[in-house]
Amino acid sequence: MVLFVGYVFAFIGALAAYHLSEGKSKKRKYIVWGITFMLVISPLLSFQIGLTYGLIIRNIWAIPVTIIILFTIGFIIGLIILLIGIFKKKETDVPV
Repeated sequence: MVLFVGYVFAFIGALAAYHLSEGKSKKRKYIVWGITFMLVISPLLSFQIGLTYGLIIRNIWAIPVTIIILFTIGFIIGLIILLIGIFKKKETDVPV
């Protein structure tokens, strides 16, 4: 049961981000999803995946190494999504 708590909270965070970005512009969606990915989804998933991997291979040192690697990758992906949202130009309805 403990192994699924992080997955459940990450899923709840993704649902919250979906509801916060529903009906918004693409720029706002990128910003919301970038922040959510950096602060909610990436830490929880990296912890749970690291814990699961460490228990499967039965090596306690695999847990922090996996967490650090996955969190860093997830944080950078979230930061890229956030920066895309910040620097994206506003959409206009004027045809080209």
